[in-house]
Amino acid sequence: MIDNPNLTGFIGKSLDFFRRKTKIDKEILLANMDRIHSTSLGILRIKRNLQLETEDIIHYCKRKIKDKNCHIYKKGKNWYCEIENIKITINAFSYTIITAHKMKY
Repeated sequence: MIDNPNLTGFIGKSLDFFRRKTKIDKEILLANMDRIHSTSLGILRIKRNLQLETEDIIHYCKRKIKDKNCHIYKKGKNWYCEIENIKITINAFSYTIITAHKMKY
């Protein structure tokens, strides 16, 4: 427990800022869904990493990203979308899906 009220206030404000920033990040990515794409090598990598049989990998990833339970955040030059046990990495400038992995716990 933190006894310093100044530090407690700072931590609370920092958490509020993080929550607002994460919400804004999510809104930006969702507003640009039509720009999301991948390369042929990226599609092969995603299929291999997630062990998918589906042919439409882009549609699969977009469906995961749009899911209300998807945790979306931006870190550096990439967006990260985490849902279920999957993490999808998207370049923040080109909206290229770079890769997707099963998360290890």
